[in-house]
Amino acid sequence: MINYKNIYALLFGLLIIGNVAAQKDDVSPERKQAIDSLALEKVRDLSKYISIIGSKKTPFSEAQRVMDRAEELFATDSEMGVSSLNRKEITYYKVRKYFDRLMALNYDRVTISWYDIHYISDLERQPDGRYVGVVTIYQKFEGVSDDGMKYKDTTKKDITIYVERKKTQIQGRTIEFWDVLLGDIRVTETRA
Repeated sequence: MINYKNIYALLFGLLIIGNVAAQKDDVSPERKQAIDSLALEKVRDLSKYISIIGSKKTPFSEAQRVMDRAEELFATDSEMGVSSLNRKEITYYKVRKYFDRLMALNYDRVTISWYDIHYISDLERQPDGRYVGVVTIYQKFEGVSDDGMKYKDTTKKDITIYVERKKTQIQGRTIEFWDVLLGDIRVTETRA
């Protein structure tokens, strides 16, 4: 005969252990604040990199170096959305392809700036142990050609933020730390 009391006791014990293990890996409020700051710093770094890559004054070799640095901010296989006032669809490109296209834009002068950078969703723990959140930014784009062609828009974008625990070796000791990577950048609105 099945002893339901023992089964319930076992399930209750596993539930307690699971909760204790989950609490052990939870992020303290102080650590969360540091992670939030790091995430916003990486988003601001990306903003600077995009401005440098898009500028026609940036030498090719410097743009390539900056693209390499910018790629390091992203999780593998992340995509960036591109929109235009001239079409309804939004096109998504892998990060490096986006940077290559940005550098090759057919304008003589390109100005890109980001503003109003802020979290719209708090970090939420995922089943795999990572935390995921979303940062919203507004991007102002202006392209001008010497022949008088001009394009300007403002785009609202949501950037997925991944926070995960990593390990590294320093002088033979294993050190654990939280790292922040940027994920997909989704276009949510484009306006003049």
